[in-house]
Amino acid sequence: MNKYFIGVDSGSQSTKVYIYDEEGRVVCGASEPLKPMMSRKPGYVEHPGDDLWDSLKVVLKKLMKEFKGDPRDIVGIGICSIRCCRVFMDKDGSLAEPIMSWMDVRAYETYIDDSRIAYTGSTSGYLTFRLTGEIKDTVANAYDWQFPTDLDTWEWSKDEAHFNKFNIPREKLFELQLPGTILGFVNTQAAVETGLPIGLPVVATANDKAVEALGSGLIEPNVGLVSLGTYITSMVFGDTNIKNSSNFFTNLSNVPYKYLYESGGIRRGMWLISWYKSIIGEEYAKKAESEGFVVEDYLAREAELLNPGSDGLFTIPDWLAPATQLYRKGVILGFDERHTRGHIYRSLLEGIALTLKNSYSAMCEELGKTPNKIIVSGGGSNSDLYMQIIADIYGVRTVRNVVNGAASLGAAISVAVATGIYPDYETAVRKMIKQRDEFTPNMANHDAYNRINNIYRRLPSLLEAPLKEIYEALK
Repeated sequence: MNKYFIGVDSGSQSTKVYIYDEEGRVVCGASEPLKPMMSRKPGYVEHPGDDLWDSLKVVLKKLMKEFKGDPRDIVGIGICSIRCCRVFMDKDGSLAEPIMSWMDVRAYETYIDDSRIAYTGSTSGYLTFRLTGEIKDTVANAYDWQFPTDLDTWEWSKDEAHFNKFNIPREKLFELQLPGTILGFVNTQAAVETGLPIGLPVVATANDKAVEALGSGLIEPNVGLVSLGTYITSMVFGDTNIKNSSNFFTNLSNVPYKYLYESGGIRRGMWLISWYKSIIGEEYAKKAESEGFVVEDYLAREAELLNPGSDGLFTIPDWLAPATQLYRKGVILGFDERHTRGHIYRSLLEGIALTLKNSYSAMCEELGKTPNKIIVSGGGSNSDLYMQIIADIYGVRTVRNVVNGAASLGAAISVAVATGIYPDYETAVRKMIKQRDEFTPNMANHDAYNRINNIYRRLPSLLEAPLKEIYEALK
């Protein structure tokens, strides 16, 4: 009998959950959008109400109704949730405050003790509690700039000076476990609220980018990963906790005692495409639909006819400024009478890819690595045009997998390992991840992008002074 694994991808914009079989095939899936974030004052970005848990309950009930197999053949559920958030819980486990988004400045501030707060932790720990009643979490979602984590031992730090600087009482921290272990079991109340079987194992995964990396197959050192999501970044895999790096940070992998080196990223990355679609006009969208296209594919038909560089139209994809640098803005530079909707669309794609490539190259140069393949994950990888643009900019073969919503698959792989269906992560990845296709770089285009990038990489620093002046003038 085939066994099944539930993989949860609890993101910033929606909650998506899939059931996978032992071969990594999607059996069924469901999703639920989140409510818009709240912002009570500049720098505050909060999830309204109990939105993460409420959306998970809704989507799990949808999923279990959709599943046509025997629920007894589901062996576990893996929770992949948003990283760098901060959760404050009351004594009964309910939220003492709205969950702080990773975009909230307070999520990175020193903890101030409050008698109302019984526990503080991550979103994955909170969702684990709601499913199991256990105050347990994966160590790989406890970042050492928010919590007193030791990235060498994968435990709470035993260095008292380091531990105390976070000002978090020990009794208010979750118990940490390694990815690929069982945190607890679905209790009666959660079973009623979600439709999950009572006693279903709930498995530790990691932070969302690390789970996505696992679900993309990033478990070897000579490969890079480009993650196309609301937050866009690139990663490579490694064995060592590298400290004090200049062009990347070391992230805990979903594979215990392994690491991911993560480059600088782009906030509101692929959201830019949603933004452009929202302002392009209903008439264009209806025209695309009447001809059997989604808007992105309709735009791609125009954009794919253009040369690298979009006829001199350059985009700096800085649509969401950090709270400490509010002067930063997105810029589209170089318009003339030639430019069309397709030019703008291609320029957005190129701006994202070039910005990330520069961060990726700086990381790889510091690491002394030259990966010979790029895996692309996330919804943006569905575009043949974008896959080719990325291959041309990076200059190496670029692949996408059958399942590009890799976070839920990574969570399911963790379940397969934790429950003994597969003996280790390497075996599970080999069995459950299938490559869809690959794109070979056009080296003439690669040379053109290198020439363009000699100019493009200088633009953010050149624009910094006037953007500061504009910000001050409009305050």
